[in-house]
Amino acid sequence: MKRTRAQESRAAIERLYITMRHLFMRGSYKPMGVSGESLVSSLLVLSPEIYGLVVDEEKIELDGLLYVMERLPRGIEECRYVRLISREGYENSDFPTLVPAKRRRNCYRVDHDQMYVEMTRGKSDIYDILTHLTFLYIESEKIRANSTDHKGRINLNWQMLEKIVEKERNGEDFDKEAACSYLSHITGRTFDETHVAVSKFGQSSNSNSLFSIIYHLGKLSIDEFAEEKDREISFSATLRERVGHHVYGELWANRIKKVLDEKGLLERPIHIISANLHSVVNTIFGHQALGLKNYDEIEKVAMDISVGDKKNKGKEIKAFANANGFIDLPDLSGTNIGAQLIDTAQMSKDTVIPGVSLPKDPKARPVIVVMDYAFGEQAYECFDELLKPYEKDGKVIPLDVVSASIMGKAGILEGNKGDIMIPSSHVFEGTADNYPLKNEFKKSDFEGFGLGVYDGPMITVLGTSLQNKDVLRYFMESSWKACGLEMEGAHYQKAIQSASKIRNSIRKNVKVLYAYYASDNPLETGSTLASGALGMEGVRPTYLITYKILEKIFS
Repeated sequence: MKRTRAQESRAAIERLYITMRHLFMRGSYKPMGVSGESLVSSLLVLSPEIYGLVVDEEKIELDGLLYVMERLPRGIEECRYVRLISREGYENSDFPTLVPAKRRRNCYRVDHDQMYVEMTRGKSDIYDILTHLTFLYIESEKIRANSTDHKGRINLNWQMLEKIVEKERNGEDFDKEAACSYLSHITGRTFDETHVAVSKFGQSSNSNSLFSIIYHLGKLSIDEFAEEKDREISFSATLRERVGHHVYGELWANRIKKVLDEKGLLERPIHIISANLHSVVNTIFGHQALGLKNYDEIEKVAMDISVGDKKNKGKEIKAFANANGFIDLPDLSGTNIGAQLIDTAQMSKDTVIPGVSLPKDPKARPVIVVMDYAFGEQAYECFDELLKPYEKDGKVIPLDVVSASIMGKAGILEGNKGDIMIPSSHVFEGTADNYPLKNEFKKSDFEGFGLGVYDGPMITVLGTSLQNKDVLRYFMESSWKACGLEMEGAHYQKAIQSASKIRNSIRKNVKVLYAYYASDNPLETGSTLASGALGMEGVRPTYLITYKILEKIFS
């Protein structure tokens, strides 16, 4: 029987992850060697939407390149050697710390040829960066082919690009129009497409110019082809030893529980919310500090803060919060997940949001634990550790977790950016694992606010950068009837179910609330993650979901 494209794609995803796990355990590999070829061929078979023209033999994928470069350390395209490390003391060195704009991780440029990238967010993060690097190496081979003839001799466009990059490095002026012309030949794209891409890269705070990136990617490929200067990716022994052992998740969770204990909050009712670190505090204390009377007024204040309006009330809200039970816990563990505590007993107002009152008895007033978004399998690591009892002086103190609320960003399969998805279950891609759940949220909770609302199973994928239309249509149109895809849901739910139904470390009837807003529609050309950030379109669903979480858990 002939396999469908969806079957081929799912097999390619499985091969990618098996190969990456093998290479990780081995310790190192050459991207253009035999081992690397397996990753390259699987990625080309899969042809993920986010990498656009990756399968084209001549054209460089420019939007996908920008997406990747904003998630990797600046200058990585110049380095022959990339080493993935654990937290091993480099934060105490004199090496400058490079933090990518769109993926928080500490990176260190050790010398001209070596980039060290700190991996503290688990396997998902490792697989994510390996996929991005594989894409870069595929594009680098195209750049070399477009810059040399069949005998390996460099052509005029490459020579001119080299001069442009030298002038740029020295701060000298150059003819940008001519430079775009040379670059368009090397990238296989039109002059207009190249000109637009140069502008986009110029606006990025994280990446070097497109001229420099294309030149250095091509140069490393040419050097490997002509002079056998092989590129290499390696993994430190400490990283291989620590992955999967919850080292950073345990440090993160213990700090939160230690502060709860120090503040006398450990035995109070606790509501955990996984969201961002602005919407909960702005919603609660926006209402309390400014007397905002309804959701529309809260949303208006949030919009003003998001666009940086000169008269926005962000500082006023933060000052009021600090004086009324708000505790900020920036991450110190390496998870890159900040946290916040809100002690509702310290609040000077009786309503947490308009019309929703707090209990009269201060001891019955709950504590809200807010955590920033986790990444993939990291969600299980952190939630599993957070839901464990706190151990102190030989005592075991269980947490009275009343509810666990998850707000996330997801790819929507039917709808538009900014729309909302309400999961009825989480299905883990590539396994038989599935997690039906009683979601306290219903589709009707979000209707009437001008946003599309969809419900059904959510697919927890191994990596958002590994999905293509064939796989996604299979999940949407087959009996799975999925409404979206994300990376954390199954991992959160696995931790919640094990803590409440097996380990009995939290109450069995813990309330669970899941709602996602659409960051992209990977089935719609021009609406993938590579098309750009959600921007202001994300403010309304973010604050609406936050408002509804608070409404549900306190009513």
